[in-house]
Amino acid sequence: MSYMRGDLLTKTRKLVKGLAKPAPTWLKAMEEAPPVTFPRVDGMIKKIEMPEDVYVKKFFKKHPDSLYHDAIKISGFDPPPARVFAWRVLELKEQAVSEDYAMAVADFEYRKEKKAKKKAYKELKEIARSEGKEPPPNPYPSAIKEIQAEEKKYVMDRFYNPKVIEIANKMKEERDMLLQDRVASGQW
Repeated sequence: MSYMRGDLLTKTRKLVKGLAKPAPTWLKAMEEAPPVTFPRVDGMIKKIEMPEDVYVKKFFKKHPDSLYHDAIKISGFDPPPARVFAWRVLELKEQAVSEDYAMAVADFEYRKEKKAKKKAYKELKEIARSEGKEPPPNPYPSAIKEIQAEEKKYVMDRFYNPKVIEIANKMKEERDMLLQDRVASGQW
């Protein structure tokens, strides 16, 4: 009876009182020991907020490019840099450090780590070049470049796949027909 407003006991009681329905046998027992009523949700589900969310937002204001370059890997074990930053700020605040100083320290650590990653990759590339090998793929690629690499197959597909070429040609013919109809009817 989830489609009804109210519970079964009140509905039946009203129907019996209005003589629309005879009193069922279970009504008296139900009135003496009514079922437990659970509080209803008022339609608004509260947003889950973590204590570090404030600092995550501040991190993204300070480093807006991090939204795209530091991708959140759903299946990965490493937390996103914004969360690490926020956790570090909270950790420093627990040690009675001021908020501004804690954010400055966490920001310094984030930038230092990012530079170290870039430097390590640069050294890997130099070693590979000195050995005459192809440089390894970037272990810290930006999210945009990862997406582009995934889509590259489909981008090249439009030039060589006969099915895609056929669909493109049909679309061109339809567009040309539409333009001819507009010119003929004098809409242009």
